[in-house]
This record gives sequence, structure tokens and C-alpha cells, in this order.
Amino acid sequence: MKFSHIPLIDRPTATHPIVHSFLNRKIITFFIFVALSLTTFYSSPTFAVEPSEVLADTALEARARDISKGFRCVVCQNQSIDDSNAGLARDMRLLVRERLVVGDTNAEVTDYIVSRYGSYVLLKPPLNKSTYALWYGPLLILALGFLILLVFFHRRQSSSVLTTEGLNDEEQRRIKALLEDEE
Repeated sequence: MKFSHIPLIDRPTATHPIVHSFLNRKIITFFIFVALSLTTFYSSPTFAVEPSEVLADTALEARARDISKGFRCVVCQNQSIDDSNAGLARDMRLLVRERLVVGDTNAEVTDYIVSRYGSYVLLKPPLNKSTYALWYGPLLILALGFLILLVFFHRRQSSSVLTTEGLNDEEQRRIKALLEDEE
């Protein structure tokens, strides 16, 4: 059945081949991907440290930045306090700078912050009894998954073996005949 009574929609056609090629969806998708990639990878990193927090002594400021990168923001939970804009992270950064101005070493500042907030604030927690699950848990889960796969494939392989047990003599002869015909 022909639908000659339905009019065709007039679409504007490209007058130049280059313009026509830019109308291609794949090319448009590619340019969008490139634009997003460039803005993501080449954007300048923004730090949450405000100018009012920066110490006048550049050596102390460098130490403060180095120490701050090792502490987790309790609010954001996956950012260092150096990168976080949360108020609590700002308070922790100021605390680190205060302790450095007093004359504490890096280890003393770290111990002071951990004594106030707990070892959770460390982005790289130490290996001790309370963190065994954190350090060895992923390995245990991988080993358990590997063991489950081995058992699954072993059972699958052993169950796929054909046996003639439970068949009467007539059925066994028919199976032998069929197998011999295939050869």
C-alpha cells in the first residue's frame, strides 16, 4: 500500500559539503567529548585554603599544606582538609597552622589532630588491630570470590559429564548407536 497522500517534510539541506559533515551526529558527539575532556583535565585545581589562612612564613605554609593533605575532611569523607570547603575542614586547617606556629613538629601536629578527632581523619590509616579489616578485607573478599568461582566451575564441569547410570539396556544401546553414527 502506497502512502502517496502523505507529503514529504522539506528539510533544509546543506549547500556545502563541509557544512553537511558537521551535521553528522558522530562528529558533534566527538566535539562535545573533546570539549568536556579539555575542561575536565585542563582546568586549574582549586584549593579551599583561603588567603586569610595562609601563613606569612612560606616554609611553615608548605609544611602546613603537606600535613593537611594527609587528613580526611570529616564532613566530605573522601577529600583532604586542604581540598575541602567545609567549615570543619577550615577549623582543622587553622588548628594545624596554630600548632606549627607554636613550634610543633609534623609528627606532633598529626598526633594532636588524631587525639582530637580519632584515627579516622588519617587518609592513610596505620596498620594496627583496629584497621586489619580495612587493610586485609579487600584481599579476603577477592580470595573468597576466587574460591567461589573455582567451586562453581568445578561443579559445573563435573555435572556436565554424561553418565549412563540409571538407563535401562535399551536406552544405553540407543545412545551407543547414536554416538557411533556421529563418528
